[in-house]
Amino acid sequence: MQTVPISGETDNSRYQKFLRVTKQYLPHLARLCLISTFLEDGIRMWFQWNDQRDYIEVTWNSGYFLATCFVLINLLGQLVGCILILSRNFVQHACFGLFGIIALQTIGYSILWDIKFLMRNLALGGGLLLLLAESRSEGKSMFAGVPSMGESSPKQYMQLGGRILLVFMFMSLVHFDTSLLSILQNVVGTALIILVAIGFKTKLAALSLVVWLLAMNVYFNAFWNIPAYKPMHDFLKYDFFQTTSVIGGLLLVVALGPGGVSMDEKKKEW
Repeated sequence: MQTVPISGETDNSRYQKFLRVTKQYLPHLARLCLISTFLEDGIRMWFQWNDQRDYIEVTWNSGYFLATCFVLINLLGQLVGCILILSRNFVQHACFGLFGIIALQTIGYSILWDIKFLMRNLALGGGLLLLLAESRSEGKSMFAGVPSMGESSPKQYMQLGGRILLVFMFMSLVHFDTSLLSILQNVVGTALIILVAIGFKTKLAALSLVVWLLAMNVYFNAFWNIPAYKPMHDFLKYDFFQTTSVIGGLLLVVALGPGGVSMDEKKKEW
């Protein structure tokens, strides 16, 4: 009669042990993953300076000077923002700067009219919201468990907004076909992302999504298998790092917990 409780306690203790072991490293990994797309894009701006400038100049008929300013802002804004976040200096300012870069690129590259890339950018914004919430955390430890009821409301709603925006990454990955694998992926992915959005079993659901997205990312976006001179190489590389950034956002959910506006937090009141 006592085997079931003992098993449950063992599973729980293993989960808590995993959290204790990773708490020193998980936040750093989360931040690195989250800024990876900005870092890669900033470096790409440097190596593709002329191509990027010419694209903006031709697309918007903006002239050489404005097109150059666009590329320069993207390059410096992203690289400087990444350095500040990794060094944990002026993190909030860096986040707002990267929000601006997302908005600028959404307009400059006409992403507003491409639903898939728009959803990816919204999910990326959700990751930045979570990072912004993390920067408001009290103390140096980023893994203090579920936030207390006394935490500031702005942080709670940033975490809620970040979790909801991460849903858009999953929506961009949904495959509408009748194959068994696609149906299974859609059902499992939908269940997990709903749990993250409403904040129920949040850390476990977010960690499961990290594993799932990581596997899909390596399988579908293997840009290293495509010659660098082919356009598909850059397309898959862009997709790979954007997905990696969203994985970083999910890792922050694991590190921070769901926040005050969540079912996990409300259960404590019941």
